[in-house]
Amino acid sequence: MRALEIHGVEDLRVVDRPVPDLGPDQVQIRVEWGGICGSDIAYWRRGVSGTAVMSHPFVLGHEVSGRVLAVGAEVTGLQESQPVTVHPARTTGPLPARLAGRDNLHPHLTYLGSAAQDPHTDGGFAEVITVDADQVIPLPEGLDTRRAVLAEPLGVAMHAVRRAGEVRGAHVLVAGCGPIGLLVIVAARAAGADRVTAVDLAAPARERALAVGADEALEGAQGMDPAVTVAFEASGAPASLDAILSSIARASVVVQVGNLPPTPVSVALGPIVSKEIDYRGTYRFVSEIEEAVALLAADDLAEHVISHVLDLEQAAAAFTAQVSDPTSSKVVLRIG
Repeated sequence: MRALEIHGVEDLRVVDRPVPDLGPDQVQIRVEWGGICGSDIAYWRRGVSGTAVMSHPFVLGHEVSGRVLAVGAEVTGLQESQPVTVHPARTTGPLPARLAGRDNLHPHLTYLGSAAQDPHTDGGFAEVITVDADQVIPLPEGLDTRRAVLAEPLGVAMHAVRRAGEVRGAHVLVAGCGPIGLLVIVAARAAGADRVTAVDLAAPARERALAVGADEALEGAQGMDPAVTVAFEASGAPASLDAILSSIARASVVVQVGNLPPTPVSVALGPIVSKEIDYRGTYRFVSEIEEAVALLAADDLAEHVISHVLDLEQAAAAFTAQVSDPTSSKVVLRIG
C-alpha cells in the first residue's frame, strides 16, 4: 500500500508499506481522505511539533475518513464498506481521578501521526490503517467521507467552545481564521452564540469567516465591541492575544486555541488581573468528535473550510499550498 512518510525537514516520501495486521479487536480502514493539520506542517517545516521531536521517519496524518475494509473477530457493530472517521487518540492505563472526564490530558496517550513517543506513532496518510474498534466512528446517513475529514478538527473547535463555558446568547470574538478558527465559528454558532465577530489580517480568511457564519470580519481586535464577552485566540500570535486582553470587556473569558510559541513571548498580562479575565487553555478534545460528526451531517457550512484537494502523490505541493498560498485554508489529500 502507499503511505506518506516524513523523513526530515521538507522531505516527504510516498512509499510502499505492508498493510498493517488486523487484531481481533481492531478494524482495518481503507482511507479515502486526509486533512493536513498544523502539526503535520510543523514536522515538515522544522521536524518538531510542540515538544515532540522527530527522530526517525513515520507516517503523518490524524484527520482521516474512509470505509471499513475488514473487522477483527471480536468486533461487533461495524461492517465492511461502512463509512467512518477515526478518533486519533489511544490511552493506556487508568486516568488520574483529578482528571476525570478529561481523557485528552491522559498522561499516557498516543495520537496518530505523532512523534511524541518513541517509536513514533504512524498516522493515517496511508491507503489502509488499522485502529482499535473503539476509535472508529460511523458516519450518519447523509454525511459523505469527504466532509467527514473535518470531524477531528471540528472536534477540536467544539472542545474549545466547551472550555469557554456558556456561550448561548453571547457576542463571541474569533481571532485567527485559519481552519481551526473557522471551525470555532461553526461550533460557536451551533452552541447558540448570538453574534460572532471574526478577526484576521488576510482578506481571503475574512471572506471564509463570513461564509461559515461570522456576522462581521475585521482586520484587528483593537476597539472591539464592548459587548464581546467571550474570545477565542486561534492564531497563536502573541500580538493577537495582547490585543484581545487589552480590548475585551471586564469579567470576560478568553480561550487560547492557537499554539503559542514554545519560547517566551511578549504579552501584557495586567488586564487578566484588573479586568478579572478568565484565560483558559484548550487541548485537542475528548469525545466531541462524535458531536462533530453529527453537526457535519446536519449542516454543510464547514465545507467552506476546505480550499484545496490534491492527490497523495502531490503531497509536497499540498503542504506547500497550505503554507504559501494566500487563499489556502484546509488542504485535503485524496488518498483512496
